[in-house]
This record gives sequence, structure tokens and C-alpha cells, in this order.
Amino acid sequence: MVAVYEDDVIYLRNMTKDDTDLIIKWRNSEEVRSRFIYQALFTRQSHEKWIETMVNTGKVVQMIICLKDGDVPVGSVYIRDIDTTHHKGEYGIFIGEAEARGKGIGTRAAKLMTAYAFRELSLHRLFLRVFADNVRAIRSYEKAGFVREAYLKDDVCINGKYRDIVLMAVLNHEPAAGNEQISDHEPAPDNGENT
Repeated sequence: MVAVYEDDVIYLRNMTKDDTDLIIKWRNSEEVRSRFIYQALFTRQSHEKWIETMVNTGKVVQMIICLKDGDVPVGSVYIRDIDTTHHKGEYGIFIGEAEARGKGIGTRAAKLMTAYAFRELSLHRLFLRVFADNVRAIRSYEKAGFVREAYLKDDVCINGKYRDIVLMAVLNHEPAAGNEQISDHEPAPDNGENT
């Protein structure tokens, strides 16, 4: 498979229909499903509809995370609800293979996908929603350059229980071609968190 973006440990490649069984297996595992706001079980039909209505229409870019050592697929990363008017999209990830968790692969994938979003999609803002009690994921996102923007109390109801959500984002500080703007406002100080 052709790598779209890579570092020294992992590479991202475009998801294909041949990945359907893996995606269904990963998303339906309790460890992955419990971390998602949308927790309904995936089916082949729902995933194929996702490809047809979201991926094939450009509303979503979804890739498979692969370990370079052995070309092993271990999870998926995506940008959904791509908004070309406001140059933003929502980031999502799941590490499907248990042995790949806790090894920094999620952070690496987030950095690669952020670079892809800014360079290839010309997005200005990439945001995500994460359960407030998912401390490990929040730390990983922060290492990848995302910053906390809001704490949403009782934002979603999962299995009859209200859950808090942390909204995080990373901004592209490089102006897109043709989008340079003159501002009367002083730019926000760069504290190194978004690089």
C-alpha cells in the first residue's frame, strides 16, 4: 500500500473497501466503542454507507494507521465534516489492535493527520471532542499540539448517563494560499503548543 504520510514508526494510507472487516472488528470492540460518543454497533452496511455518503463525497478523509515494521494495520484516523467554507474539520482516531495501545502511536498518527489536514486540505482549524475522563487520550492529543478550548458539562447522554466532553483544537498558523488576511488585531502569542 502507498503511504500518504509517514514518520519513522508508522505510516498512514488511504482506507479502502478491503479494510471494511478490520474497521468493523475494531469499532465494535468494547475498548474502542466505549471511547466514542456514537456507540451503536457497526455493520458492513453502515460502514459501506459511510464510505458512499461521507468518504466518496469528500466530507470525510479516512486513513489506516500501519506500523512500518511488518506493514501491520493497527487502527484508523479520520477528519470528518470537512468544511471548505470555514476551513475546518473534526478529528477522530481509534487504535484497534490492543498491543498497539499505550505506545505513542495515537500521538504520532495525530501529528501526521494534522500535517495532512493543514498541507493537503488547507484547513485552518482541526478540532475534536473527547470524554473528559479519558485522561490518556487528552494527554496524547496535547502532545500532538491540540489545546483544550472548552469543558462541556453533561454534553452527551450515553446509556442513560450524562457525560462531560472536552473540546480541543489545533490551529494552522500558516496562511493558506490566497487567504492572507490583514488584521487590526494583534496576533495571539505563540506558546509553542500548536507546533
